[in-house]
Formats: sequence, C-alpha cells, structure tokens
Amino acid sequence: MSSIVSTNWLAEHLADPKLRVLDASWYLPSAHRDAHAEYLAGHVPGARFLDLDAASAQDTDLPHMLPTPESFADHVGALGVGDEHMVVVYDGSGVNLSAPRVWWMFRVFGHEQVAVLDGGLALWRAEGRPLETGAVEVAPAHFTARLRPELVRDLQAVRAHVARDDSQIVDMRSPGRFTGRDPEPRPGLRGGHIPHSVNLPFSELVTADGTVLDEETLRARLADAGVQLDRPVVASCGSGTSAASLLLNLHRLGVTDASLYDGSWSEWGASDEPVEQ
Repeated sequence: MSSIVSTNWLAEHLADPKLRVLDASWYLPSAHRDAHAEYLAGHVPGARFLDLDAASAQDTDLPHMLPTPESFADHVGALGVGDEHMVVVYDGSGVNLSAPRVWWMFRVFGHEQVAVLDGGLALWRAEGRPLETGAVEVAPAHFTARLRPELVRDLQAVRAHVARDDSQIVDMRSPGRFTGRDPEPRPGLRGGHIPHSVNLPFSELVTADGTVLDEETLRARLADAGVQLDRPVVASCGSGTSAASLLLNLHRLGVTDASLYDGSWSEWGASDEPVEQ
C-alpha cells in the first residue's frame, strides 16, 4: 500500500470491507479547536475518530509518547481495526499535522497497510465530497502490535547521536522556535534546538491545497534544508507529532534509515541537555 492515497482513491474504495478510515485530527490548545466536536459535525463517511491523546501513553507527563504494543492494539482494535485491514488516516489541519503521527504509530507497531489521505479533510471538503455526521458504530477487531524499535529514538539514543554526530537530527518546528526567538507553546521549556540539528518546518512539506510536494520538489526542499538522503535521519518537533510528516515523505522517497525522537523538544527542552540557539 502506498504511504499516500488521493481523495479519488479513497472515494472509490470507501465501500471496501477491508478498509478502515480514521480521523486523527489533533490541535494545540492555542488553536482553540475541538477535534472531536469537528469530527461529529462532519467526517469522511465511515471514518472512526482516533483520539491521539487517548491512544498515547498515559503513564508519563510527556505528550503523545508511544503506548505499549498491548495498549495500542486494544485502542485500535476497539475502533474496529484488525490485522487484515487497510488503514487510511487523515486530519483536518490542511498541513498534515497529526495524521502522519498515527501513520507512523501503525508502522512502529508492525502494520504496513496504512496510508495518509493526501490533502486531508480540507481537500475532501473543497472537492464537495460527501460528509457524515455523528459517531460511527463499529464492531471490535483483533489487532496484533509488534514494536519495531529501529523506528523510534529515546533521550539516551539522541544524546548518543549528538555526541557521535552520526545522524542528522531534523527539527520540524517553526524557525522562531528553532532559534529560540519565539516562546514555546508549552510552559517550562527552553528555547533553541538540539545541537547539530537542522530546521525544516513541517508545514513546508505540503502545497497550497494541503497535498504533498511532488518528488522532485520534495528532494529539492530537503536538500535546501541540508537533509542528506544517504545519511540516517532522526526527526524531532515539539511533541513528536508533526515530525512524523518528515518520515512520511522520506518513506515516499524510499529512505529507510529514518526514526522519530518520541520525546522531542517537550523532553529535551525541559532537561539539562545542551541547547543551541
């Protein structure tokens, strides 16, 4: 299954009993948007709502950390997602804010039949495609989750990467937050970035209508940011959410040595690890 599917593809496959569509919309509190309320007001027909906060680890103060395989299996199984299903994930941000994170979570737990809807709900709406309101009743399914540790990095691993300078750390936050000029949206975090990292805002990986860049433009954008496709990549952001958009796009280019720093700046910025500005 391709990592990206078009609105045309989804429209043609909505009736497929092997397909599961997930609305994984999530927003920072500063956006003043209620993702679940928006889902109830209108979503792709048959889509189930995946609450990113509820699907993440509950035993940590860090936001959106990976849950255990068992917890993830229980959560998506309750949404009717089983081992046999193709999964299409979307969000309502228009810039692939949270859908790639859920795409990555499925892959981390061994499920390769997963894709992100190109353009998300915004493009689906703009094209005048049908919407459904209210919750969707689903029957639970059996999902088997097996962790792929090579796709995720923790604080100790990133510390080692910084010391050896053996991987590219790509920070997907805004330039203002990367340099420390702008305040962090979460209290208690220092400004700046992980040493030796480069900056590529995740919002620059989509076009004006929210669809992904074509491969030639994508390669040029990555090169301009200093990302070398023949070196290992560790993606980071504020809370490990938008960083997954880089992994989604690297996957499109066939890059396999790419992982995500799960704690991201929420962890590093609150620690005593070195910071550059």
